[in-house]
Amino acid sequence: MFYIIIPMNYQEFIESKKHTTGQFGFEPVYFPEKIFDFQRAIIEKAVRKGRMGIFADTGLGKTRISLAIAQNIVLKTWWRVLILTPLAVAFQFIDEAKEIWLWSIEYSKDGKFTSDIVLCNYERLDYFDSKDFECVILDESSILKNFKWQIKIQITSFLRKVKYRFLTTATPSPNDFIELWTSSEALGYMWYMDMLTKFFKSTANSIDSNNRNIWEKFYLKPHAENAFFQWVNSWSIMVKKPSDIGFDDSRYELPELIIHTHKVENKADVWIWWQGLLFNDVKPQAKTMSEVRLEQKQTEYDRCVKAVELAQGKTSVYRCNTNNESAILKKLDTEAVEIIWSQTIEQKEQILKDFASWKVKRIITKASITGMWLNRQHCNHCVYFPTRSYEQYYQAIRRFWRFWQKNDVVVDMVISDWQGRVIQALNEKMKKAVQLYQNLVKNVNSVRTETKKDETNNITLPSFI
Repeated sequence: MFYIIIPMNYQEFIESKKHTTGQFGFEPVYFPEKIFDFQRAIIEKAVRKGRMGIFADTGLGKTRISLAIAQNIVLKTWWRVLILTPLAVAFQFIDEAKEIWLWSIEYSKDGKFTSDIVLCNYERLDYFDSKDFECVILDESSILKNFKWQIKIQITSFLRKVKYRFLTTATPSPNDFIELWTSSEALGYMWYMDMLTKFFKSTANSIDSNNRNIWEKFYLKPHAENAFFQWVNSWSIMVKKPSDIGFDDSRYELPELIIHTHKVENKADVWIWWQGLLFNDVKPQAKTMSEVRLEQKQTEYDRCVKAVELAQGKTSVYRCNTNNESAILKKLDTEAVEIIWSQTIEQKEQILKDFASWKVKRIITKASITGMWLNRQHCNHCVYFPTRSYEQYYQAIRRFWRFWQKNDVVVDMVISDWQGRVIQALNEKMKKAVQLYQNLVKNVNSVRTETKKDETNNITLPSFI
């Protein structure tokens, strides 16, 4: 076997190690007639970039933006586009496509298709071949982290084989900045370990670790904050409202959001004995995950009773966390329909469609099953069992509290009286989400530059050598 060695100088070697940057797209060739000015700006920037994360808030038209990007790829390359969606969302894409007169689109459940734009669920990706597509668009891309590792690798590997890639989500890093690595890898930019080394520091054995979230393993280096947000902005766009990119907000005013927190008393006599507490005379707060789970288990029936009381007579969604909670809610509320893992994808989709068409008044579901499901502004009430996940909290609210919602939205959070640390962690993550938004918006028009040191000077040796 013979090898051909191509010589390169040191500067060429360094350049070959740099992470992928730059433009991969082209000048847009298509804009729908029925779009707002800020949507046109997003489409234009994304198509020129070619590989981009579109972090636009709920209700800003990510579906229509994705379809416009897809049609640009089709017209420019004369090849197909695949759009991956969460459960029961494909039908929304088809309805939206009709609004902008795109007809060559279909929902494929078995890998067979004839249209230019093909929709499928994440769970059905194994039916498709990347060679059949020039572009892949991930809808609600933050869902990637909820999948098993094998599925996540399958999706990322599929994306690497196509030229144009786009991610759309309202929650790019719902629980921590570090979760942006999923988006970065999928788009072909910086990898996980590279991002971790460059921008983050471990909390292990850190003098500052006691002041941080108990579930947080890494934190953003203070001196690297500006560089981090400029880097993220180089391959994404963050929009919470049109004014973030210089447009008018008057058409996007939300109704009132009303959040009630209901505490259920834990009546258990014996609790966390390893902390030396034999009776519940003192009301401590659950600190570790084991304690949180035990606390949830001890209060699950009482929390479900409270939840049913709050949802009685309303069109509502129960968002619980465990199979036991789901079963108890179903037993207590006979009018509610339960969505569980053992059901087929078709069964789950049918229940969601029935709920959307008012055939079902209340549904019981878990975030792990329908965390990114169909938008439903017809419903303005949710009963939510909170966890430490900011994304679950955000999605539980924003499925209903979004642009085009006509009524005030009420969210009833039901917790036990010992779950203060869970709410504390949720509030901390909420602050980080706001910080991410503010920093990305601040850097939205900034230009990321690299400084190079002049290494051409000769080295002067000391006189004694």
